[in-house]
Amino acid sequence: MTREPRDPERVRARLVDWIARCVAESGTSGAVIGLSGGVDSSVACALAAEALGPDRCLGIILPIESAPDDGRLAREVADAFGVRAVEVALAKPFAALLEALTEARGALGDAGAGVPVAGDPRSAVPGLARMNLKPRLRMTSLYYFSNTLNRLVIGTGNAVEFALGYFTKHGDGGADIFPLGDLVKAEVWALARALGVPREVIERPPSAGLAPDQTDEGELGMSYADLDAYFLRGTSGDGALDERIGGLIRGSRHKLASAPIARLD
Repeated sequence: MTREPRDPERVRARLVDWIARCVAESGTSGAVIGLSGGVDSSVACALAAEALGPDRCLGIILPIESAPDDGRLAREVADAFGVRAVEVALAKPFAALLEALTEARGALGDAGAGVPVAGDPRSAVPGLARMNLKPRLRMTSLYYFSNTLNRLVIGTGNAVEFALGYFTKHGDGGADIFPLGDLVKAEVWALARALGVPREVIERPPSAGLAPDQTDEGELGMSYADLDAYFLRGTSGDGALDERIGGLIRGSRHKLASAPIARLD
């Protein structure tokens, strides 16, 4: 089944209504959003502000070894949509937690070497564990504000990231609602323009911000244009690339599934 990118104004109206209903049905008082200075979190913030009113939204800036532009652009986004933003400096807690974990892992000796998980050959690499610790610490912080303010955590993942498993399990993959979860990247960018997200944010290369000079397309080894074509039309136009994308989708299904529960008679 193929489709064309959806009309951004129609998407906007539907998602604004959906967010408002989700919050109303949850009995919570509003939303918290982690602001990274990237387009996905900016669009999620803009939609939430329109759905709930800016005063019921709170942007949380969570720097950990982050580029200076991340915080600057996050604040510009919050200002553009009238949302209050606070910053929680996580560099020191991150360093302390990483030191404690590294020390404990080192005590395991050879038993702590690890082996790759099927479908995720990088999973045994300490560098990846280090990077994944950042979104997990950030999500812990977001849920602190969620609990203390009685608000939902709005996730910022899009359809391409979910399908490929390009997110951290129990990190940015953990939230209460995901308004962008059915949109390919081109639709996110179109929605950003319709909502009035600052141009610098829209034109910025997408990045998870977990390592210096990291970009989504560089880490994935493929462009969002090719990925969007695959998800919209069933092919990127390159058979070898289609095989790679299909392999990523198959290898990441466990990240989207709920944890199994043993059912005993």
